[in-house]
Amino acid sequence: MARDGAHVIVVGNEKGGSGKSTTAFHLAIYLLYAGHRVATIDVDSRQQTLTHYARNRRAHCKETGRSLLNPLHFHLPSAWGDSVRENQKAEFEVFRRAVGEVENSVDFLVIDTPGFDTNLTRLAHSLADTLITPVNDSLIDINVLARTDPETGLPIETSHYARLVQRARSERMGVDGETIDWVLVRNRISMLASRNARQVHTTLEGIATRFGCRIADGIAERVIFRSLFPLGNHRVRSAGRGG
Repeated sequence: MARDGAHVIVVGNEKGGSGKSTTAFHLAIYLLYAGHRVATIDVDSRQQTLTHYARNRRAHCKETGRSLLNPLHFHLPSAWGDSVRENQKAEFEVFRRAVGEVENSVDFLVIDTPGFDTNLTRLAHSLADTLITPVNDSLIDINVLARTDPETGLPIETSHYARLVQRARSERMGVDGETIDWVLVRNRISMLASRNARQVHTTLEGIATRFGCRIADGIAERVIFRSLFPLGNHRVRSAGRGG
């Protein structure tokens, strides 16, 4: 697939409940209100949370007459045939068509992935210019990235997901000589200083140094986003200036 055109942002993590879909949706809405053309792709055929966000937002606009910006959205189902090879071929083709339809007509393409390894997950990661991995502020969630030394907090064993990212980065480098900008986003950040918060920060810094990625603060608490989910989060402005 061509590397020209839209900047591809993939939101991925093999830990469920880390806030991937919420992060992806609010990022897309923020980019829209910043004046960019945006498309979104949901490759999580089981949960389809990003797709439900998009549908709820459009339904709210239709029911209330509100005029809100919406990304061009695609949902890509997994193939369920008997042949793994044929399934992967079919998924590659539908993924290629979706990307090809928008890559030269939008500025950003935001792709949400499931909390487990799939062929579509790997395809999405291989296309990423920027990879955003939301991580809850918890040592349990950090374990999905690497097993760490309990005393120093330094990574001592790479996780399956981190190896997936490393393979995607290597493949990307082989294709066009570019690398994937990997950003770890701390979600559900406690407002109170604690020993756990300090340990989480130290551990993430060690992982970021080991894997060559960056750390950013994400969403402190998602209660309001959950409560406004049926409306497509139309009133949430703090996470996206008009989301």
